[in-house]
Amino acid sequence: MFATLRRLLRSKDIGDAAEDAALAHLRAAGLVLLGRNWRCRGGEIDLVMREGATLVFVEVRHRSDASHGDGLQSVGAGKRRRLRTAIRAWLGAHPAERLAPVRIDVVAAGAGGMRWVKGAIEDTRP
Repeated sequence: MFATLRRLLRSKDIGDAAEDAALAHLRAAGLVLLGRNWRCRGGEIDLVMREGATLVFVEVRHRSDASHGDGLQSVGAGKRRRLRTAIRAWLGAHPAERLAPVRIDVVAAGAGGMRWVKGAIEDTRP
């Protein structure tokens, strides 16, 4: 039991570090942080940012071993669905932002470095 707990805590720490690195990278590129780890019943958004007039919702994925696939490849249909649900909820909670252009990016971090893919997931507004 304790080994599993230690492994989970290590995973969370690694994930948090990947998110911190992604945030620093995106800020250095000029994006502004609006929110982090925003949760709703249907999902979670790792980072909510703004680039000019565009709202950028960012999914951060970490893979310590490239043999398990790239972080981008790990964003399956279920994750995309939960992310879109969370984005709709975020927009509902922030009505002033509903008409802003939206982009969904993925930052894949891991042993091979960091890769930021703009528009990695198609925006499907409600």
